[in-house]
Amino acid sequence: MSTTPRNPLAHLTQELATLRSNGTYFELRILEDEQAAVCVYDGKRVINLASNNYLGFANHPKLREAAIAAVRKYGVGSGAVRTIAGTMRIHMELEEKIARFKDVEACVVFQSGFAANAGTVSSVLGREDFIISDELNHASIIDGARLSRAKIKVFRHKDVAHAEELLQEVQNEPGRKLIITDGVFSMDGDIGPVDRLCALAEKYEAIMMVDDAHASGVLGRNGRGSVDHFHCHGKVDIQVGTLSKAIGALGGYVCGSRDLIDYLRHRARPFLFSTSHPPSVAATCIAAFDLLEQEPERIERLWDNTRYLKKGFEAAGFDVGGRTTPASESPITPIIIGDSAKTMEFSRRLFDVGVMATGIVFPTVPEGKARIRTIVTSEHTQGQMDEALDKFVRVGKEMSIL
Repeated sequence: MSTTPRNPLAHLTQELATLRSNGTYFELRILEDEQAAVCVYDGKRVINLASNNYLGFANHPKLREAAIAAVRKYGVGSGAVRTIAGTMRIHMELEEKIARFKDVEACVVFQSGFAANAGTVSSVLGREDFIISDELNHASIIDGARLSRAKIKVFRHKDVAHAEELLQEVQNEPGRKLIITDGVFSMDGDIGPVDRLCALAEKYEAIMMVDDAHASGVLGRNGRGSVDHFHCHGKVDIQVGTLSKAIGALGGYVCGSRDLIDYLRHRARPFLFSTSHPPSVAATCIAAFDLLEQEPERIERLWDNTRYLKKGFEAAGFDVGGRTTPASESPITPIIIGDSAKTMEFSRRLFDVGVMATGIVFPTVPEGKARIRTIVTSEHTQGQMDEALDKFVRVGKEMSIL
């Protein structure tokens, strides 16, 4: 007697079938050499406009040397979580260097930027507290807010007046209030109103928190981020950053008062329950912060390339934000398409002609706001950008996007 095979995960197969039918299913592209302006994915040489390697640090010779030297001296792993036996001297050196760079009392490093955001928000607040959060904040902030069990109030994107309305609604309620914004928003590339939100935090005695993942290494003096960009030192209580984008390696960090950092070391679950960074990663990051001071021309080149590529997209007639979405103000330049299936097809055709540019669709962005997200780096040449623009225009015309 035959029976139907047991498949308690059949709903996942059905969901994948739906993704395939609506044109949003994707295969992972496999990088076969180093993360660079031009590299090889799936055996094909492409101009890379998809990575977060803003300053080319992921393959910088000095960072390679730092990693190799650390492996030879310390081995390949730390062997434990930080609070048991896994805090190495090199971890402390990295945290001290970041704190000096950011001009704060102390810093703690997490295994990822996601862990830093989620672990911090969920640790410093509880059920009686309130979170005032921008509607386009990163998913890690949203998850941390939910884990904290605090009451979440969402304000319209960059709408400081709406944020104040929400603060007024809860100002007489018991519990702490926390305002959170991204420094640079990852999907639209616009800059958060950090200065005006800091003023609100001071007025309503709220905690001020900024996620500077895409601002670190990009905005401010030598890439010190949005807090420095807006001259808000001393006004942001919690600064979150990443070591995985402009820094070129892996990890996240939180900067603030010594008490904040000490508390996170005692209560932030990702810190408490994750093995610490391999010493090679810590050494690489230390070298990267040195480079931010030593090679400021990389940031200048990044912004020159940003202006050049943006101008090229706009001249071709692409929607780079500002019509139905926020206008980009950073090296993140979205090409707004709208339709999800068309966006993914555009990405596939671009790859076929030699440009790596990823399609971003729901649920990462709202329905109807699908886009190709491009990120230029300091290492792209004008010739490479011109070639990429030509191919965007060619495919755009073939698909009646232009």
